[in-house]
Amino acid sequence: MKSTEALIQDVKTAAFTVPTASPEADGTLSWNSTTLVIAEIRAAGNVGLGYTYGHKAIQNVAETLATRCLYKHSAFDIPELHSRLVRQVRNDGSHGVTAMAISMLDIALWDLKAKLLGCAVSALLGRANESVAIYGSGGFTSYSDTQLSKQLDDWVKAGARSVKMKVGSDPVRDHARVKVARNAIGSSVQLYVDANGAYSRKQALSLADDFAEQGVTWFEEPVSSDCLDELRFITERAPSGMEIAAGEYGYDVRYFQNMLDARAVDILQADATRCGGFTGFMQAATIAASYGVPLSAHCAPSLHLHAACAVPGFRNVEYFFDHARIEEEFFDGFMAPIDGRLKPDLSRLGLGLVFKRQDAQRFAA
Repeated sequence: MKSTEALIQDVKTAAFTVPTASPEADGTLSWNSTTLVIAEIRAAGNVGLGYTYGHKAIQNVAETLATRCLYKHSAFDIPELHSRLVRQVRNDGSHGVTAMAISMLDIALWDLKAKLLGCAVSALLGRANESVAIYGSGGFTSYSDTQLSKQLDDWVKAGARSVKMKVGSDPVRDHARVKVARNAIGSSVQLYVDANGAYSRKQALSLADDFAEQGVTWFEEPVSSDCLDELRFITERAPSGMEIAAGEYGYDVRYFQNMLDARAVDILQADATRCGGFTGFMQAATIAASYGVPLSAHCAPSLHLHAACAVPGFRNVEYFFDHARIEEEFFDGFMAPIDGRLKPDLSRLGLGLVFKRQDAQRFAA
């Protein structure tokens, strides 16, 4: 197909606010709903799907950007279209809501291009891995010990070899909660903790020693990821066998470059729904590789699956409870992990997902 035969004809967006199964909280925030924002880009009889999780204002920004930057341009020319989107937000700010709108549109463009070429997104990007490991993620600080134990145990029974829990809301109780989690999952499963930047530098270092007693191997955002000196302080002094992870709030490649320049993390996280879509995610992977640091994908497992398969040495995908629940309910083609791994269905074009709008309509924002 010629590029002139794949001009973008239409872009539709929508937002859906889905209540959580129960109240949820981490070390610095609490919530009772999650908003899914989607974009569908049409060209040459195909529709590309992209999505993100965030404020419904993303929808309005994406519509404006699509009108100004995408219509009547070739769906094949993703580098050009991505650059147009980034230039367009120069005066509005390139982070936060605008970055998430660009990310959603970029992902939809990759899904559309793969469909136009008759392949899966992972095949279009070029696979380095046939499947990728997941870690079950939830363990909210709002959970009772019973809820925490059950959720983590359910993931282990489903085949996950690593699970993550939230800490930081009540530092005095965190050691006891981590011990509850370890008892629930047994000694052979890796246990991760995520403070979402809730601790002070010295507090995080003290708790790292406590967590190490329970075999914690991954400590995510022990302090704010905006404070690279403090993050490096923890990384340099954390117990042997404990890796420090951060990066989920990166909106562009400079963020990842600065974090790795500072030697602030052992594992770099990136979120394609925030960092510029698959275009930005693959740039983050290249930067991480140049520093010899492994890359992990933050949340949105059904979306990250394909890009993760294209990254040599990729570490894992966060199988976040809220997002997995939403994706299973509202996307035909949802892939559940098998034996703790996600594998794309190469017989399905693009991301292999079809949005079930009628099922989601009752949650329209």
